[in-house]
Amino acid sequence: MTKLLLRNREIKSVFQLLGHHENDITYSVAWGLTQCPSFLTLLLKKIINWQGDLTEAEITMQGYEKNQGYTDIEIKLQGHFHLIIEAKRGWNLPDITQLQKYVNRESFKNSLCMLKKIVVLSECSKTYLESQLPSVIDKVSVDALSWKNIHELSETAQKTGTHAEKRLLRELNQYLGSLMTMQKRDSNLVYVVSIGAGSPEGWSITWREIVTSKKRYFHPYGGKSWPKEPPNYIAFRYDGKLQSIHHVEGYEIVTNMKTVFGEQSKDEITEPYIVYKLGVPFSPREEVKSGNIFRGARVWCMLDTLFTSSTISDARDLTEKRLIL
Repeated sequence: MTKLLLRNREIKSVFQLLGHHENDITYSVAWGLTQCPSFLTLLLKKIINWQGDLTEAEITMQGYEKNQGYTDIEIKLQGHFHLIIEAKRGWNLPDITQLQKYVNRESFKNSLCMLKKIVVLSECSKTYLESQLPSVIDKVSVDALSWKNIHELSETAQKTGTHAEKRLLRELNQYLGSLMTMQKRDSNLVYVVSIGAGSPEGWSITWREIVTSKKRYFHPYGGKSWPKEPPNYIAFRYDGKLQSIHHVEGYEIVTNMKTVFGEQSKDEITEPYIVYKLGVPFSPREEVKSGNIFRGARVWCMLDTLFTSSTISDARDLTEKRLIL
């Protein structure tokens, strides 16, 4: 088959032409649900255990009500159920205020459907979502669904769907599979962080050993001074110079570090941390000094600038100049 390229990126699914933003992904899933009854049937069975007829079901995208915002996806069957699906990229979650608005929408509040539910679609596990959001808002239950769930349901639906459904779902799955970690795959920005020489309190390994031996790195999730979405690359500096650069192979949100690190002595629930799985380290052949950077400062640099600059601060400055232009 002839290869299709979009700015040097190979296109293997028609859904990739939409893009990788939240709305793009949501539109793709909604289209798949409307065109593939087998997919919609499995989704509703998982969410509300619905096994009835769906001939009269209706799916709405970007439904608007004054002062109550836009909904990502609504699935309704008059007299039976009304679902609002709020889709988020990565591990981002909506705040309670946003969900409260949905619950108070006139069309939702006054619906005669016996079953109403808010479903948050993200990469979050059900356990993590339950720790961050209430399970019920004004008598309306709030449930979790992951992009992995959607991928699995789409894959299963191919077994019973028509030939047309199978073709569409294969393309949808290819698209979703490329976004499972929801990273900005076309970004060459590197998150450069400083690592101290000591150990986390109560741990039997040092901060540096966590990176060099465990091939992991973690930081508080959701804090103002930390990235909300995982970068493609992380670099580490200490002893006055750049030490290594790693591709981020994966990540997870953790509220008990003992489940990931046996070297942690405390088995306790904490505020959420994002834990990165690091790829094979690489670095420029020439030494790259830290330069004019505060001791614990974290900076962003384009990957190539770290290979062409003599200091990290120079790479940072060049990156900022390019981004302004």
